[in-house]
Amino acid sequence: MEFLAEYGIFLLKALTIVVSIVLVIAGVAAVSGKQKPNHDGFITVNKVNDDLDDYKEILEENLYDKDELKELEKARDKEDKEKVKAEKAKAKADKKAGKGAGEDDVDTVEVIKKRVFVLDFDGDIKASAADFMREEITAILTMARKEDEVVVRLESGGGMVHSYGLASSQLQRIKDKGIPLTVCIDKVAASGGYMMACIADKIVSAPFAIVGSIGVVAQLPNFSRLLKKHDVDFEMFTAGEYKRTVTMFGHNSAKAKDKFREDLEETHVLFKNHVTRFRPGLNIEEVATGDTWYGQDALENKLVDQLGTSDDYLVAACNDADVFEVSYEFKKSLQEKLGFAVQMGVEKAATRFLTIMNAQTHTKG
Repeated sequence: MEFLAEYGIFLLKALTIVVSIVLVIAGVAAVSGKQKPNHDGFITVNKVNDDLDDYKEILEENLYDKDELKELEKARDKEDKEKVKAEKAKAKADKKAGKGAGEDDVDTVEVIKKRVFVLDFDGDIKASAADFMREEITAILTMARKEDEVVVRLESGGGMVHSYGLASSQLQRIKDKGIPLTVCIDKVAASGGYMMACIADKIVSAPFAIVGSIGVVAQLPNFSRLLKKHDVDFEMFTAGEYKRTVTMFGHNSAKAKDKFREDLEETHVLFKNHVTRFRPGLNIEEVATGDTWYGQDALENKLVDQLGTSDDYLVAACNDADVFEVSYEFKKSLQEKLGFAVQMGVEKAATRFLTIMNAQTHTKG
């Protein structure tokens, strides 16, 4: 027993030393990483059409025998040829009607196939995903044409006004280039999420997705009575009457609270004007109450344009277009992986907690 106790103490000492060394290395790496930040990343592209073809091929191989597969292949080849022929005929007709080209010119027409670029935005309270989306949009705008389309699969219960304002501005870049923008909502696009969604030319919502919450909220605890009870003084020094209105630790005067409410109202007006600009058909005073609607009710209130899931929309798009999922990922050096692992873990946990708490305000039923 004495041997086991000593062995256990030895293991604890060894573990303590190892942990200490790791923390020192992580600290050095963090400092070094801050001096030479590495923000390089890379774009990945996945063609959705190929995924669908693979799914179909796997199922056909398991559902049909060899003779049936040969017949399917023949029928598919015939269908593809007829489709290409029809597309060329349409392109020729369009060119002839638009430019008055002769028959010789029409024969040289090339069919330009539409491309759909798909982005994912899963928003936390800080709209952190905007850091990736800005790079994805920059990449897409180097290639996208006006006959193409960008689809954003958006999920967010909202968060900080300035963060979602920036995320909305990233989507505006697509509109400014004259490229059609569609937003698909499968679960929730509320508050800041809807601030982003309303920019789109078309909003597609799942029937039970939660949409809306055109309102502004701010809440904070106040510990002034607790501090006073324990004889703890709190002093705050500012230059400028409204540098700080309400505080968590001191007494909040009626004037400070009124100013804070006034600021919230001004933000709400900006939010309503933003939504009205992009969806002028809305009765903004009816929907800008902070309430939310399920997709089917949101359609009746003109908050969205059609019902359906992002899967429905993209699978249908594959019939006539090449559909590409585009995503951006940061490269991380060893220093960053070691130095910021703990920091990022704590920060993500805190952000996740706040995001979940925020989402609770948009949960129906």
